Amino acid sequence: MTVLGILDRVADVAAFDKFIEPARRAVQGALGAPAVKDFLHGTWLGHPLHPVLVHVPVGSWVSAGLLDLIPPLRPAATVLIGAGVAGAVPAALAGAADWSEAEVGVRRLGALHAAANTAALGLYVGSLVARSRGRGALGRVLSYAGLGVAGGSAAIGGHMSYAQSAGVSHSATSARALTTEWIDLGPLDDLPEGRPALRTGKGRSLAVPLAAVRRGARVDVFVAACSHLSGPLDEGTIADVRGEQCLVCPLHGSAFDLETGQPRRGPSANSQEKLEVRMEAGRVMARLAARHR
Repeated sequence: MTVLGILDRVADVAAFDKFIEPARRAVQGALGAPAVKDFLHGTWLGHPLHPVLVHVPVGSWVSAGLLDLIPPLRPAATVLIGAGVAGAVPAALAGAADWSEAEVGVRRLGALHAAANTAALGLYVGSLVARSRGRGALGRVLSYAGLGVAGGSAAIGGHMSYAQSAGVSHSATSARALTTEWIDLGPLDDLPEGRPALRTGKGRSLAVPLAAVRRGARVDVFVAACSHLSGPLDEGTIADVRGEQCLVCPLHGSAFDLETGQPRRGPSANSQEKLEVRMEAGRVMARLAARHR
């Protein structure tokens, strides 16, 4: 078993949930208004906000570690450590928002990730205090310890993203299984008006569920797996969200603009994969967007 493969065993331990679930509910309650949650998710950006914000503390602390090796530059290292401490706060808030809406296994690893980050932050705060009191050697020891803990925590975060698909677009993964040819979704008249209908697209190795929404003579077709956690959009609803007609996921409430697939409400920060559509003799034809072909 690989070193990081052990983390998958951690993600399977259900006993952690009795501690994690109250914390998750507390985070959701503390974040309050949906607009605040959407801001922290990065719904407005079209990309998760947490990985953008973590560049500030990580970059600051790595740079500080290099500058601490050169005695004349150590005052600048102290400034960078302070910048990293300040930048860790909004990064943690965005991470907590995503964690509270994540899959159960991701939440278990996320709790470990958060604990390690908290320890690293504490070490860096201690380093700042030591430096302010003229104890530079202790300050450097604490900051290098913090850098080591933060590096380990970053490895856990990477495992959550790359091995457990936290924050990635699940609809893009499903889209890659589709054929690149035009898919016949049947007669236009068979589609119900104003609500999503399940259709199936031919895949390279398996059939891929699609959600087709008819509005008069117009049809919008999406990969049915929600980009957040693969919720069945074909079982969703059509609703006006922030001034736009949207397809709403039945599991977590993510809302996607019918015109563009862009998220209008989280927790999803990624667009929903939308297919090109044309009509042929009254039949609906759809195919992958050009970026996948």
